Amino acid sequence: MSELDFDYSDDSGDNGDEYGDDDSDDYSDGVYDDSDDEYSLYTYTAVYSGVESFLLDRELTEVTFAKGVTTIGDQAFGGCNRLTAITIPDGVTTIGGGAFWSCSSLAAITIPDSVTTIDSCAFCQCESLTAITIPDGVTMIRSGAFSGCYSLTAITIPDRVTSIGERAFSVCSSLTAITIPDGVTAIGDGTFSFCRSLTAITIPDGVTSIGNHAFRYCVALTKLILSPAVSIGGDCFLDCTALIAAAADQNMSTVEDLLHYRWHRNVAVIERVNALLCLKGSWDHVDNHSSGQDSLKRKRTDEAPLRFTETHTTETETTASKIPKVLWREILEFL
Repeated sequence: MSELDFDYSDDSGDNGDEYGDDDSDDYSDGVYDDSDDEYSLYTYTAVYSGVESFLLDRELTEVTFAKGVTTIGDQAFGGCNRLTAITIPDGVTTIGGGAFWSCSSLAAITIPDSVTTIDSCAFCQCESLTAITIPDGVTMIRSGAFSGCYSLTAITIPDRVTSIGERAFSVCSSLTAITIPDGVTAIGDGTFSFCRSLTAITIPDGVTSIGNHAFRYCVALTKLILSPAVSIGGDCFLDCTALIAAAADQNMSTVEDLLHYRWHRNVAVIERVNALLCLKGSWDHVDNHSSGQDSLKRKRTDEAPLRFTETHTTETETTASKIPKVLWREILEFL
C-alpha cells in the first residue's frame, strides 16, 4: 500500500497543528454546525463493511463492524471528532492511511492481534488518545502513524518491529519514555521530534541509522544511550536544551560527542565490574564477559544487578557483601 501524502510536519511552531486539517468549522455539506446547541444531544451509529467512507462525518458517534471486514480503508473515519472509543474486530489485518486521522475525541481504541499493518498517519492528531498497544504482528510503524497524539503517555512497540518511520511519534508532547525493540534497525526523520516530555530513551545496538531531526526539540531529554557506530542525521538533537547543556558541562562541542562519551564510559564500567568478579572467583560474570550496550540492556532485565550461581557458599556470600559501597553505587548508576 502506498503511503498517503499527509502534512504532519511541525516546522512552524511547537503545537504541531498542520496535519492536513484546516481546523475550519465551515463545512459545505452542513453536517456540522459549531453553534448548534443540539449537536451533542443525539448519537449516530454506523455499520462499516469495509467500503464506506465517513470522512469528516461530525455526527458519527459509534461504529460497528460487519462480519468479514479485513481492512479499514484510507481515511475511513478521518475527522470524525465525536468518536470517543472504538473496538476493531478480530480478522482485520490492515488499518489504512489516515483511517482515524484527527479523531480528536478518540480516547480509547482496541486493536486485535490480527492486525499486521498500520499505515501512514493512521492515528495522527488523535489528541485525546492516552495509551495504545500495537499488536505483535506489526513489523513496521509507518510515517506519522501517531504524530500529534498530544495526550499519549504510553505506547508498547512489539518486538517484531524493525523500522520506525519518519515523524511516527512527532509532537507526542506527553510521552515521557518509550522502549525501542532490539530488532529495530532504522529510525526515520523527525521520528520523536517535539516530544517535549520525553526524558529517557535507549537506542538498540541493531539501529544503524537515525534520521534528520529525529529528536529535535526534545527539551527534557537527559538520558539517551546509543552506540557510536550509529549514523546520525543532520540536526538530530537540535533544540535539545538539556542534552546541549550537559555537553557544555563536559566541555564537549556537540551532543553526539557527549553520547559517545557516555557509551564508552558505560562499557568501561561493565569491564571493571567483570574484572572484579573474576578476582572474586565466585560470582557470575556479567553475561559471559559481554560488554557494550548489549550487556547493559540485558542486565536491566535481571532480578538483581549481579547474581550468585547455585554452587555459591555462605562464606562466598559473606565475602560478596563486603564489596565497597562506592563500587555498588557505580554499578547501580550504569547498569
